[in-house]
Amino acid sequence: MRRIFLLLFAFFALPTFSFAQVTKPQKNKKTTAKVVDSVKWRAEHYIVNRDSAYADPILGLKKLQGGNKRFVEGKSIKPRQNYETIKKLENGQAPFAIIVGCSDSRVPNEMIFDQGLGDLFIIRTAGQVSAAASYGSMEFAVLKLKTKLIVVLGHTECGAVAAAVERPENVPGHIVTLINDIKPAAVKSSHMHGDPVNNAVRQNVIDQVNSLRDLDPILHKKYVDGEILIVGAVYDIHTGKVEFLPETLVNLPKAKK
Repeated sequence: MRRIFLLLFAFFALPTFSFAQVTKPQKNKKTTAKVVDSVKWRAEHYIVNRDSAYADPILGLKKLQGGNKRFVEGKSIKPRQNYETIKKLENGQAPFAIIVGCSDSRVPNEMIFDQGLGDLFIIRTAGQVSAAASYGSMEFAVLKLKTKLIVVLGHTECGAVAAAVERPENVPGHIVTLINDIKPAAVKSSHMHGDPVNNAVRQNVIDQVNSLRDLDPILHKKYVDGEILIVGAVYDIHTGKVEFLPETLVNLPKAKK
């Protein structure tokens, strides 16, 4: 009798379970796509059209700011990170921003700005110290790729800057060249209140921005003529937030029409 009861229970329960599985609500992919592409969604998630960002460095700056805000808030959309984009970029690139940043592995540029393939032209050295090869790379991107925005990106707790502040003796190899390049910023900021390394990080970025704005024969002329923007920022390794330094955002040249 017990066996018959179990068989009857299984017979009636199985169709019910199967029916529940079949009739489970499915997400409407078209509706989701429309929501993501809506004006309201794009405004709330700080989306700036990529072509507009490439054409106008002010919009490019906003695109980077919006991307970092998404990153910090956990709303990264990870755009242009697929095979389709790889194929689109086979014949060339048009990055909307040049990032002159530190080599520190904790500062992955595409991630912290929530950008994708072909969006950022990145030049990285310890302490974002630039030399001939770096200058040539920037000039190439400006002249050949028509990129109009350059961002010098430092970060808190930078080891290269810390070395310039502490000035250790008997520095091995070519590391001393990094320290010597950053040392003026460490001296300028030594009187400031707060953390000496992070004060020097900030001053180092400001000094590097000014150096690039004065760099002849290409960057200086294009900056003064309003064809490109050169600004500075600092990434906080504790929070993930990028602060665009107000000292580098004032008195910017008017964009060339």
